[in-house]
Amino acid sequence: MRKKGQVWVETVTYTLIAFILIGLVLTFVKPKIDELQDKAAIDQSVNVLKQIDSVVNEVYQGGVGNKRVLDLTLSQGTLTINSTSDSLDFLFTGTYMYSEPGKIYQDGGFNITTTQIGSEYKVLIGKNYPTFNVTYDGKKSPGIIQSSPSPYNLIISNNGGSGQNIDFSLQ
Repeated sequence: MRKKGQVWVETVTYTLIAFILIGLVLTFVKPKIDELQDKAAIDQSVNVLKQIDSVVNEVYQGGVGNKRVLDLTLSQGTLTINSTSDSLDFLFTGTYMYSEPGKIYQDGGFNITTTQIGSEYKVLIGKNYPTFNVTYDGKKSPGIIQSSPSPYNLIISNNGGSGQNIDFSLQ
């Protein structure tokens, strides 16, 4: 009878040790996994912004009245169509330090700035269009597109006029 009790005590002890080891591994591995997910989200967003930039240039070169519809998927972060500064800005907050904090990094015409806030980093990716008059829904008001599991239909059109009006709207 005494041996049966000893087997159960050993089983419970080994199980507890296994749980403690799993917990310790997750404590060190989970932050790294989160960082890699954040890096992937930022890389995806840079690619989306490059795709938007490409479509803006196509619409501009196509002339007045040219219009394109782009499927836009934002898994994380916020895209701002800034009409006052004629720019596109993407803001992401996460645990991954994309570039050196406080320094402006350039990638394909995009300015990327990382700011450290506590243990998190804010990554701002922006593109200025000084030769275009950027509007959102035909108005000089900012358009904010939040992350969503379903894709948006972003319409980019060349409305012509002074300063080459490039208009963004959601369908």
